[in-house]
Amino acid sequence: LTDIYLPPAVNVVHSYLLCTSTMTRCTNVQRLRQCVSWRQGLLPSITSAAYVPLSTRQGKRANVHVSTHVPPSRHMTSRLSGFHKLTHEERLRKIKELTGISDKTVQDLKDMKGIDYELASNLVENVFGTISIPVGLATNMIVDGVERLVPMATEESSVVAAVCNSAKQCRSTGGFFCSTSGNNMIAQIQITGVKDPEAGRQRILAYYPKIKELCSQPDYPLISRGGGLRDMEVRLIETELGTNIVVHIIADCLDAMGANAVNTMAENLGPKIANEAQGKCELKILSNLADRRIARARAVWTFEELGGEDVRDAMISAYQFAKYDPYRAATHNKGIMNGISAVCLATGNDTRAIEAGAHAYACTNNSEGRYSSLTNFEVTEDGLSGSIEVPLAVGVVGGGKFFEGIFITMLSMFVATKSHPMARTNLEIMKVSDADTLMRVMASVGLAQNFGALKALATVGIQKGHMSLHATNVAMDAGAVGDEIEAVAEQLIKMENVRIKIAKEILEDLRSK
Repeated sequence: LTDIYLPPAVNVVHSYLLCTSTMTRCTNVQRLRQCVSWRQGLLPSITSAAYVPLSTRQGKRANVHVSTHVPPSRHMTSRLSGFHKLTHEERLRKIKELTGISDKTVQDLKDMKGIDYELASNLVENVFGTISIPVGLATNMIVDGVERLVPMATEESSVVAAVCNSAKQCRSTGGFFCSTSGNNMIAQIQITGVKDPEAGRQRILAYYPKIKELCSQPDYPLISRGGGLRDMEVRLIETELGTNIVVHIIADCLDAMGANAVNTMAENLGPKIANEAQGKCELKILSNLADRRIARARAVWTFEELGGEDVRDAMISAYQFAKYDPYRAATHNKGIMNGISAVCLATGNDTRAIEAGAHAYACTNNSEGRYSSLTNFEVTEDGLSGSIEVPLAVGVVGGGKFFEGIFITMLSMFVATKSHPMARTNLEIMKVSDADTLMRVMASVGLAQNFGALKALATVGIQKGHMSLHATNVAMDAGAVGDEIEAVAEQLIKMENVRIKIAKEILEDLRSK
């Protein structure tokens, strides 16, 4: 037929469509027309009807999210051997060839063009300058059967290389396979001073039909795009000052991060709900513990790629250390976030929100209630299986709307996703146009990063790989320029002594010849 992509959630319908007798007798053009009609008509109804209970937690639900974008051609490959050896211009030509970015975008990348004062001053206050962060390209990534090139914004050596190497080592088993729980966010409403908290809780639950009615108004946040209120939870929290009633307003934010949208809903509903509970409305704010917006990724690495059974067993031991010791888990999870946060920053999303949510989830997502690993690794018959489960409240769209006289950023708290030219370019390179796919890519990158760190720790040690890449930075700190940088770095690596004093001695020797 063609390279039209249909997501796993609707593969059954997709298969039926393509196997009907009418489809088999159609011309290619007729098949395309039927598919386009099907995607435009049936798919939205599947999306809206797919809100079903998926969690074992009482009263908790998650969306079955259906991704509707068309990914890059299956003829594209992310396996770019020798990409790190190319010049800047050669790398840009290769990216343009594979992704189809415009000549203007290529020129902007070549010029290292960032943002101007006007845009910067609209993002934050008291602007006086900007700071540039390197953006590297993670290659070798296969996510849900689709080859993807993944831009990563980070100042830390070895992060991009670790993802490239880890992704390369699981290509033979199909790369990364993902799922998500949907795009639901939580806004909390705190109510105090209720004399009968349990009865107040029940009064709020009985008020839910009215809340749904209020949230279904056409001018309400997210409604016009098919999102909005999906559920409500009411909890009783015991504090030193008495019992708090905490209401969770749960809203589908679609392809937006959605912080301001759910905050607006909470601020509008809070006084009404507090009045019904016969208490005082206090805080009305989203939660960054986005456990209704979970991304999961898994992959398998064979003995051939691992380097044998001993390496596998050492990696399992390192993982178990992180699982049961919070001191080790903190560093273990920091490594995971090295990858996830780099993609988050490259796409203009809120890195602080993502990291806060991930670390909180590392405390709550286990029966013991302790801080633990975000990943899981298990022994397989011929290698190692790894998986990750992490909340990722990210968006790919933004914009503004007036609501009840207050100007709000309707679809995104961190609007750089839409307004920052580099963020738009990075999404274009990834061929990502919806939040669900971005979540899948980010979770896969986090798992790849963690695999790379565990393997390094279990074999050569983290310093050898890290300092080999750090040698370039040390060479530049010593004053090397142009071709001198690579020459000095190579000598430092060969000597296994990556220090600035040694780098200066090597540089002095080079210049004396």
